[in-house]
Amino acid sequence: MNEASQIPLPVAPGFRLDGKRALVAGASSGIGLACAAALAQAGAHTVVAARSADRLAALVAALRAAGQSAEAMTLDVADVSASEAAIEAAGPFDVLVNSAGLARHGPATETTEADFDAVSALNFKGAYFLTRAVARGLLAAGRPGSLINVSSQMAHVGGIDRAVYAATKHAVEGFTKSMAIEWGKAGIRVNTVCPTFIRTALTQSTFDQPERRAWIEEKIKLGRVGEVEDIMGAVQFLASDASALVTGTALMIDGGWTAD
Repeated sequence: MNEASQIPLPVAPGFRLDGKRALVAGASSGIGLACAAALAQAGAHTVVAARSADRLAALVAALRAAGQSAEAMTLDVADVSASEAAIEAAGPFDVLVNSAGLARHGPATETTEADFDAVSALNFKGAYFLTRAVARGLLAAGRPGSLINVSSQMAHVGGIDRAVYAATKHAVEGFTKSMAIEWGKAGIRVNTVCPTFIRTALTQSTFDQPERRAWIEEKIKLGRVGEVEDIMGAVQFLASDASALVTGTALMIDGGWTAD
């Protein structure tokens, strides 16, 4: 027998999520919708959550028409008590992707207290308690899981007119690391993905400003803005066994922005 044929070869873990239940918050549009599609395409039963019942119904219909398994959950992440009750009733979830977020950009000298509170309530407080709620369900069931918060490159750098937004995303990175340490022995992994500027309906107004578009394209070393498809593979990776030893970290999807 050929000696080489006796060498045991390792088998790469796949990105498949068959048999897993996933929750995607902020799934009604943009990055959240793409994350929901990514998890469903990988075989997860995907619960899509957001405030808009009509948009969720349309998304569920589209996923099912593509042969995937999905259902809707009307959810306002900023309403902590209601979110916790809904997750407790519907869980446990093996995978969480929290894409719910809010941005109110402007000069720091003009930040209103109302804007500060609204952005913080969703991006920081809501994200914190949503992650905790899903983790509680896994801990009670004695199951491992993968919890993914959609952060931002602005969690690692500053940005023009983005003091409040960047502050909330820095906070997400902090609690993600701490939760990863706390729940690691239970097999619960907690990570973030940190996109650069991604082309969506919500970001189009920024791309429509020539000076801002030039600033963005100069910062992104790959020379192009991001598309929602750029997020999908990263989310599949972190949700799956392919990233079984990855926790407490940030996966940069920034085209090299933060490499400086």
